[in-house]
Amino acid sequence: MQALQVGKVQVTRAEEMIWTISPRFLFPQLSYGDLEPHRHWLVPHFCEQDLKLRLSIHSFVLRTPHHTVLVDTCIGNGRKRDVPLWDHMTSDYLRNLRAAGVKPEEVDYVFCTHMHVDHVGWNTRLENGKWAPTFPNARYLFNRKEWEYWKDTKDENQGEVVRDSLLPIVDAGLAEIVEETHRIGDEIALLPTPGHTPGHCSVRLSSGGQEAVITGDMIHHPSQIAEPHWFSRVDWNPELGIATRRAFLEAHADTATLILGTHFAPPTRLRIVSHNGGFGVKL
Repeated sequence: MQALQVGKVQVTRAEEMIWTISPRFLFPQLSYGDLEPHRHWLVPHFCEQDLKLRLSIHSFVLRTPHHTVLVDTCIGNGRKRDVPLWDHMTSDYLRNLRAAGVKPEEVDYVFCTHMHVDHVGWNTRLENGKWAPTFPNARYLFNRKEWEYWKDTKDENQGEVVRDSLLPIVDAGLAEIVEETHRIGDEIALLPTPGHTPGHCSVRLSSGGQEAVITGDMIHHPSQIAEPHWFSRVDWNPELGIATRRAFLEAHADTATLILGTHFAPPTRLRIVSHNGGFGVKL
């Protein structure tokens, strides 16, 4: 995705990786046959020819007239993780972030749509054997509901995430606890979209009469626009997630709102349209 303008807000994508996986990894109830009716629009951008899902793990860099904001910080390097590809990973994320025109010290705010492993990793990086904030001059905005749910988790894998990607931010005094309708200036606002996690928030950009929404994992993959009842294996409350997704699709279908998918492979941006009594995609 090339840089785009939403009014006065410039949006740039900083990629960590493109991941090609079986649909069952994300949607355990599905088979390749379930994706076949959507082949004509999913391939080649969002699925391979064999209908494996193409997922992108990336950040969005938002530049307003006053602030530089980073939304989601991907997986991170050198961490113990339960997904083999992510375990002690080495990626070019920071180089890609700089290629997007941002040095870590230039970020003013970091917001993670939720606190899963692939959205908070680059909050920190190893320095002298300790996890330290990657963005030392930023305020890291922690959604109160999300933080309260995860901070004392007993889950072993999520506990590792809290210890290496969240607690060091708190210990450094850079965490700012915010409510789920928090705003960053005039152009950027959190949008509560619970279901995937209790405090999941998408991010709405509004500027100069234009609007865009960064989905987070409220919509993991574009196929869920056509099939909003498809839910992820890692959804905290699948039924709530489906209801949230349907309401979002109904509210944004046939509007000019640009949808920026947190895991959508390039072109990453699309619009939602009405289609056959449901919803479709316009690139």
